[in-house]
Amino acid sequence: MGRWVIPREVQGDGRFVIPRRDFIPAYLTTYEEGRLKEKVEEALSHLGPSCCVCPRLCKGVDRLANEFGVCRVGRYARVSSAFPHFGEEDVLRGWRGSGTIFFSWCNLRCVFCQNYEISQLGEGVELTPKELAQLMIRLQEMGCHNINFVTPEHVVPQIVEALPYAIEMGLRIPLVYNTSAYDSMESLRVMEGLVDIYMPDFKLWTPERSRKYLLASNYPEVARQAIAEMHRQVGELKVDEEGLAVRGVLVRHLVMPGLLDETREIMRWLAGLSRDTYVNIMDQYHPAWKAKTDPRYAEINRRVFRQEMEEAYRMAREAGLWRFDIRWRMVVPGIEWVMIE
Repeated sequence: MGRWVIPREVQGDGRFVIPRRDFIPAYLTTYEEGRLKEKVEEALSHLGPSCCVCPRLCKGVDRLANEFGVCRVGRYARVSSAFPHFGEEDVLRGWRGSGTIFFSWCNLRCVFCQNYEISQLGEGVELTPKELAQLMIRLQEMGCHNINFVTPEHVVPQIVEALPYAIEMGLRIPLVYNTSAYDSMESLRVMEGLVDIYMPDFKLWTPERSRKYLLASNYPEVARQAIAEMHRQVGELKVDEEGLAVRGVLVRHLVMPGLLDETREIMRWLAGLSRDTYVNIMDQYHPAWKAKTDPRYAEINRRVFRQEMEEAYRMAREAGLWRFDIRWRMVVPGIEWVMIE
């Protein structure tokens, strides 16, 4: 059996490596110390009588009584799909996939959402805590390297409530919190000691554009506070000997057409947080949802130009960042791994 050639951006000449034998998922330590029960109780208290799970702070909405506010989710989480995902970053997908659980609905209203059927139309099935835990175990049994909660901002209590069941069923792999970064500090404090890898998407820098494109003018301020808190909890991204993420922050930024000034400020801020911040500068933007059909968003009704992506990387390097996500594994679903030299 050969070995992976892991890029320096990932392992930093060994500086960002945690040997697998030394890694214990954060939630297991919290559970063994007897602190998880308190976290479950605190998380559930955020559901009502006035929900404070996310920054929307839906006053008078008691989700414990199955009421719902902006996110349209009541007492139990709704899940649209769960499967080994081979499209995630190489540090997450490995060679057996990242165990993604896509939660339905969302606390943002991005006019360009590429998963709008899930986030805006709510496609999915409601699950009890035990059923959500069973889903985690099923993904682990399929060989996934981690459990990847996608769009978890509005269902933090439901995730925390499910964790004791999953642990008792044998959950032992890292937890990934895959978020838009529109998270409340209350939720993030509950998740401390439970999440191994935070993966926030820092979308926009200015309140004006956040109001127009996300329907949340306070998004930039919330995202800065949230990402700083995530970094405080888990630090820069660390991997094991095979380049699989085990702890830390991985920031995504979707480059949008004509909005490179937003990118510049975000990259400067991330470098200020830490020049070792691991960043995925994404070129996947394409017009979807309202951006594709509504003339009010005509300026973003196109793909990103190659020159814009090149400029985005130039801005990031100029800011001092250097750990950029790149494709380096050759992965074929169904085949355990393919060595590259």
